[in-house]
Amino acid sequence: MKFIKYAFLFVFTLSPVYAATVVATVGGVPITDTDITARTKLMARQGKTSTDNRRVALQNIIDDSVKLNYAANFGVKPTDEDAATELKRMNLSGLSASEREMAISAIKAEIAWQVVIARTILPTVDVSRDDVSAMKNDLSRDQGLPIEMTIVRLVDVPESVVAKLRKPKDCDDAVKMAEDLGGAPQRFTAVQYELSADIRNRVVGLPLLTWSPRVDDSVLLVCGTKKTAEYGKLDDVIKQNAMYKQAMFIADQQLKQLRRKAVVVINDDRYKL
Repeated sequence: MKFIKYAFLFVFTLSPVYAATVVATVGGVPITDTDITARTKLMARQGKTSTDNRRVALQNIIDDSVKLNYAANFGVKPTDEDAATELKRMNLSGLSASEREMAISAIKAEIAWQVVIARTILPTVDVSRDDVSAMKNDLSRDQGLPIEMTIVRLVDVPESVVAKLRKPKDCDDAVKMAEDLGGAPQRFTAVQYELSADIRNRVVGLPLLTWSPRVDDSVLLVCGTKKTAEYGKLDDVIKQNAMYKQAMFIADQQLKQLRRKAVVVINDDRYKL
């Protein structure tokens, strides 16, 4: 079965247990304390811990049941093979038989939910060109774009020398200018997102061939830029990510509504949601 490959949030559905206390039921199907214990163990394996693990585990079990039941309305029923393939990709080794069984069920629920999102929500989401442009600007300012930058840097430079720096014609002119003033300029080329945060923050938005303000006795100048091969696909990537985030927000709201409609009975006051 084909499905969108996103990083799955693993939660658990029901597993057969015997002689265990029924903590809750969802749609008449029991959830036992053994189910919850097994779920918390797997959460720990995934590095997901909280001060309220057992309540979180129960909520995840309920959500899985809700997702699977809703997806069935659209004929979406992931197979054990689908889930086993994803489990292998996640490389969760050393699971006990019961943990593996519940992991398979959890993955099937998330696969089904992603398929429902792709079929029913994503087609309704639209991101405008202005939104993409704004997000690209945010990416440029905060994270760095796939743009190759050639930078000239002067370190240990006194304010008296900075005052004599003028706008160069190109990279070579910037280097010569600094050398003529007694400096030892550093010239390097790097992709913007590979720059250290302090340098990136200083050069992003800096006009081309303009010396930056002096910070920590150093000045910087961007003397050349070039878009890398990645840049050509950037708009598509940004748009897809934005659409997916919007779709997931809508899906979360829908899940809350479905959860409210589900017939959930909590038998243990410690697990009241």
